[in-house]
Amino acid sequence: MDAQALTRDALTAFAQANRQAFEAELRTLVEIPSVSNDPERAGDIRRCAEAAVDLFRRNGGEAVILETTGNPLVLGRFGEDPALPTVTVYNHLDVQPANEPEWTTAPFQMEIDGDTYKGRGTTDDKGPALAAFFGCLAARAAGVPLNIRFLWELEEEIGSPSFQGGLEKHRDLLGTDAIVVSDTVWITRGKPSTPAGLRGLKGFRLTLETAGHDLHSGVVGGAARNPLTELMSVVAAMVDGHTGKVKIPHFYRKVAKPSRKELKEWARSGFTVETFRKDHEIHSLRTDHPLKVMKRIWGKPTMEVHGVVGGYTGPGIKSAVPPRAEVKMSCRLVPDMDEASTFELIRNFVATHFPDVVVHEEHGLAPFKGHVTGPYAEAVKDAYAFAFGAPCCFTREGGSIGAVKTMEDVLGCEVYFLGLSLPSHGYHAPNENFDWEQASGGIAAFARYFQTVSGI
Repeated sequence: MDAQALTRDALTAFAQANRQAFEAELRTLVEIPSVSNDPERAGDIRRCAEAAVDLFRRNGGEAVILETTGNPLVLGRFGEDPALPTVTVYNHLDVQPANEPEWTTAPFQMEIDGDTYKGRGTTDDKGPALAAFFGCLAARAAGVPLNIRFLWELEEEIGSPSFQGGLEKHRDLLGTDAIVVSDTVWITRGKPSTPAGLRGLKGFRLTLETAGHDLHSGVVGGAARNPLTELMSVVAAMVDGHTGKVKIPHFYRKVAKPSRKELKEWARSGFTVETFRKDHEIHSLRTDHPLKVMKRIWGKPTMEVHGVVGGYTGPGIKSAVPPRAEVKMSCRLVPDMDEASTFELIRNFVATHFPDVVVHEEHGLAPFKGHVTGPYAEAVKDAYAFAFGAPCCFTREGGSIGAVKTMEDVLGCEVYFLGLSLPSHGYHAPNENFDWEQASGGIAAFARYFQTVSGI
């Protein structure tokens, strides 16, 4: 195959010829339970990094494990010609836990059902990582004049706490002209979309202790304070449970509203409320207006309750007043918000109105405002149209990828997105899956992207 022969038909044939290899490599990675939030899986994290290094070396590339203060990074390389441009593909190989009872297959034993690959990590993010990898092999086979690097992380699912330090430590090995991330979700099948921004995240906990042990509600009830009840009132004072509106003064002060141009892109993205509800198995929403839903998931900040700890949780009722309680919460942040000032607003509000409640700061991720113009953005648009036969839309991503802003800040180059996952693939959900249509299209899209950016 030569560069002139990187046609859609040729890449379809390449993908088909390499399908068994793709599936075998995906099985290898999926069946390593690289759960980054479980300390007992540290050995599996290391094993996954070693498997990635072996993958590159077996296919003619160079690879090295880059140590950090936490989980390692993997740097894979094809080509080191200083006269050629360099592009880096970022993915992550760590995964969420898979202890949900709704799994219908063993989550760390990949199952192939026709064109569907089932297992934890298939779509988030091992399948897209391998699609980009095989796209690189196609480009290399065609002689595309480009240095291609892969930066694979192993702690993205826990907020990338060691990622910045790792980049700074190994900066001399990581110089690149641009970065493309394949860890995002389309709006719907057949309509490629790519983020023009990501929401950030700020986690925190509220705790309250009012006694030394459980108290008999018949003896002390009415006089004793109930920390569960009080924390519920704190949450209700902070956020409207029906509308989701945050009540803390000035919370929305720094929010950058979507432009008219952005809203037009969103409107033609193919988003429908019906598909959104079906893909995520949502029974009801706060609004059924499509544009309002899109604004809520992409363009507005949130405050969510993730868990309440305290009191009796066994069968039936234990009529005791609990001595202590905790609420686990977070906010999704949008451009131009920041973690520090958002947390300060929350802490000051609680301290003013509920002085006994302690606010504990948890990890955070900065929001990211992406790039929609320039040659690399055009290369992404061209790659999607070439591989999937449809133009892509610039939307935003409701989730967070902490590594993105860090890579721009530390490596001094712009980050773009060429994601392949679909809502129905089940990010972070039981029965996570990926499929050959997206994988084979992704192989073609990345090969085309590499060919295009080699001329920038």
